[in-house]
Amino acid sequence: MKLAPQVNTALELLEAAGYEAYLVGGAVRDFVRDNSPAKDWDIATNALPEQVKEVFAGFRLIETGLKHGTVTVVIGRIPLEITTYRVDGDYLDHRHPDGVRFTRSLKEDLARRDFTMNALAYHPKAGVIDFSGGRADIEKGLIRCVGDPDRRFREDGLRMLRALRFASVYGMKIEDAAASAIHRNKDLLREIAAERVQSELTKMLCGKGAAAVLRGFSDVLAVPIPELAPMFGFDQHNPHHDRDVWEHTIAVVEHTPPEPVLRWAALLHDIGKPSCFSRTEDGVGHFFGHAEQSTVMAEQILNRLRFDRDGRERIVRLVRFHDMPLTADRRLVKRLLSKHGEEAARQLIELHRADTWGQSAVCKPRLAVFDAMDAIVEEILREEACFSLKDLAVNGTDMLDLGFRGREIGAVLQKCLDAVLDERAANDREELLSFARAERTAAK
Repeated sequence: MKLAPQVNTALELLEAAGYEAYLVGGAVRDFVRDNSPAKDWDIATNALPEQVKEVFAGFRLIETGLKHGTVTVVIGRIPLEITTYRVDGDYLDHRHPDGVRFTRSLKEDLARRDFTMNALAYHPKAGVIDFSGGRADIEKGLIRCVGDPDRRFREDGLRMLRALRFASVYGMKIEDAAASAIHRNKDLLREIAAERVQSELTKMLCGKGAAAVLRGFSDVLAVPIPELAPMFGFDQHNPHHDRDVWEHTIAVVEHTPPEPVLRWAALLHDIGKPSCFSRTEDGVGHFFGHAEQSTVMAEQILNRLRFDRDGRERIVRLVRFHDMPLTADRRLVKRLLSKHGEEAARQLIELHRADTWGQSAVCKPRLAVFDAMDAIVEEILREEACFSLKDLAVNGTDMLDLGFRGREIGAVLQKCLDAVLDERAANDREELLSFARAERTAAK
């Protein structure tokens, strides 16, 4: 395993002082799984926190979790979390241990971890240390708890969402006993901070195995997002849909690029459908006003999960306009770019494409429309076309010179922009001045 020089330095300093030290955590897991580079470096040692501070007295120290045995040592601008081997006490809040007992045993320390793939240690001389079969589970693509699954999840309810996230991101399967324990203990998620739930769900949604997790653990996801439950098994009774609302939603998530804004929009875009359902005399199901209802519900959910304002607004925008008519028309695409900007316009096209993939075969010909729209977007951007008032070849001063005053200036500039977007006029100064003069004459 290739270690950062700073990690080798830390291990060597601890050992030179007479202590054990091993690399633990995600860096070891990811090395065993696919030899991917480490994102963070965590070290476990039998040195007590005060002894760690003595060993690294010449370095910057951050007492991040001293009562739990953790000292962060900064070596060459790289933070290393160094934690004393420990055994956790009771988890009365189902999230944090009420206390810890330090131990001299690496085996005892690894036994408190959540999953076998996270209970690995590494030393440059000893290689990978594995007391719980984590390497074999990684090779099998299996997420298995260390010890009793019920105990692990009751200790820390967030571990259930971590299991779903790992299953999705790594494309792994949650071992049957662990999966059953997740279903049994799902109500513990009510006690987890909304920010932590949001973080885990976002990573899960963006994983390659998101569809399998959504399908297999829908009841679990309905604890933090109860609005999902009415979608489960809800027959749409519509020729455009050969899936129920939840299965349609899963298909839409699966067909959107793995970006947080798009995946959340895909998850929530039809969440208002069950409450808007009606059937005509011929038995066909309809969901009039569902985009508006989904928008309201999405905003409530995102607020509850403590999304930041920008993320919330971007997701809600996509939900609100996911059902708007789209055609491969240059003028429509220009207006889409003008109203939403390039990023949101592209995302709307992606969401419409994914929505179509989630519908029945009779809708599939519409996929060609979105391919054509993509091409038009590229063409328009190459032309550096005008999409906003600031891009117009004329401005407020020009309108003043033509005799417009007050609110008239903004109104005539908007008419100039509309003319450019509709391709009734070029974004040319003289042509737009002529257009504005004609507007002034007509107003008289």
